Amino acid sequence: MDNTIILIVVGVIVGLVIGFIIAKTIEKNNASKLIKNAKKSAAAILKEAKSEGETIKKDKILQAKEKFIELKAEHEKVILARDKKIAEAEKRTRDKESQVSSELAKNKKLNADIENKIKDYNHRLDVLDKKQAEINKLHKSQVQQLEVISSLSAEEAKEQLVESLKGEAKNDAMAYIQGALEEAKLTAEQEAKKVIINTIQRIGTEEAVDNCVSVFNIESDDVKGRIIGREGRNIRAIEAATGVEIIVDDTPEAIILSCFDSVRREIARLSLHKLVTDGRIHPARIEEIVKKTKKQIDQEIIEVGKRTVIDLGIHNLHPELIKTVGRMKYRSSYGQNLLQHSREVAKLCGVMAAELGLNPKLAKRAGLLHDIGKVPDAETDMETPHAILGMQWAEKYGEKDDVCNAIGAHHDEVEMKSLLAPIIQVCDAISGARPGARRQVLDSYIQRLKDLEDIAFGFNGVKKAYAIQAGRELRVIVESDKVSDEKSAELSFNISQKIQTDMTYPGQVKVTVIRETRAVNIAK
Repeated sequence: MDNTIILIVVGVIVGLVIGFIIAKTIEKNNASKLIKNAKKSAAAILKEAKSEGETIKKDKILQAKEKFIELKAEHEKVILARDKKIAEAEKRTRDKESQVSSELAKNKKLNADIENKIKDYNHRLDVLDKKQAEINKLHKSQVQQLEVISSLSAEEAKEQLVESLKGEAKNDAMAYIQGALEEAKLTAEQEAKKVIINTIQRIGTEEAVDNCVSVFNIESDDVKGRIIGREGRNIRAIEAATGVEIIVDDTPEAIILSCFDSVRREIARLSLHKLVTDGRIHPARIEEIVKKTKKQIDQEIIEVGKRTVIDLGIHNLHPELIKTVGRMKYRSSYGQNLLQHSREVAKLCGVMAAELGLNPKLAKRAGLLHDIGKVPDAETDMETPHAILGMQWAEKYGEKDDVCNAIGAHHDEVEMKSLLAPIIQVCDAISGARPGARRQVLDSYIQRLKDLEDIAFGFNGVKKAYAIQAGRELRVIVESDKVSDEKSAELSFNISQKIQTDMTYPGQVKVTVIRETRAVNIAK
């Protein structure tokens, strides 16, 4: 029994060993097959990879060759362009060299001509010096002969001649002045009529009304008496405060304000309106209202300037230039309103600059400011041409160089340095050349009245000066502490003589000097 079990166990072990050996053998065979298959697959993959690598290598070589050809072509183009530029530069250099050579030849010829002329002039100067010496010698001998003949020296003869001429000149001058004064008194009425007739013939009615006269409408003719005042004191106070001539005639419900300065007329019109509305009309009240109205007009001038700048789309303009633009409303140029003219020029400049591809805003700015020199602040500015004065103001208040140059060059008083300058000049001519835009007669008339006032301001002690009666009368108000009653008469005579000497005018001009003393105290 035991042997049987042992045999069974041995048999099982032998079977297991044999099975294990068989399994290992089978596994080894399978592994060798797998290795063979793997080697075949690897060989196929390597072959395929080599084939693809060769293909990629060929493609890359072709791309590199194409890139090289392209870069080579571009490089050749650059070289050709550079060679062309060098050739052009060499040609320009040769042209300049030939031009310089011709200029040098011309200069040498001119220098030779100049040297010849200098030699000729030096020779002539030598001849003239010799002749002058001979003339001086002859003159000296003649003077000596005259001294011997007259028994007087040259200095004594000169003194006697000068004294004689002085006496004759004084007598002739006094006789002439006396005769002129008497003739003026005799012919004053006749000459005044001639002046009035000539004025009516030369100046159109609508022009005089639009530029020199304002009409103040009133509700009833009773107001006229209140405006005139007792013995005319109210109307005299208004005229003295505003410098405007007030004409109260038979025209129903209307009073005429006459003055060449539209600012003064506007101040007088607004002051009269306030006085009539308030009802209190007396000299003290008149002076108070006129002062307030002047401040109101100054503020209105600033508002007009701001509105104009906003309408034209101009920004960052200096406040002083805005105020100057506002003052243009009350100025005229050859009968044409200066503000309307400047607005028109600004719009024309903007359009023209846009058509030419320039900056239209800058052109508008220069067009608006081109005539600011026609509204000077001080009397001394009147001597400077308005284009130069406007350019100086523009530079002072920070405007660009192109704008400043355009303002100064629009009448060819400075050299044009940009395309903006001829545009301003052309547009200014277009605006002024329209039929009916300007009237030369009125402008010369207004200039004559301004010159009258300027002559009065040229004397010491003059406080105010107003040209009235269409320039036939100059009313001068002096400072009482500087000018006495005796000097008032002398000042009136001196002003009249200055007007006769410096001005040309029809008829005659009456000079009235007013001296007033006031004592003012305040009760507290």
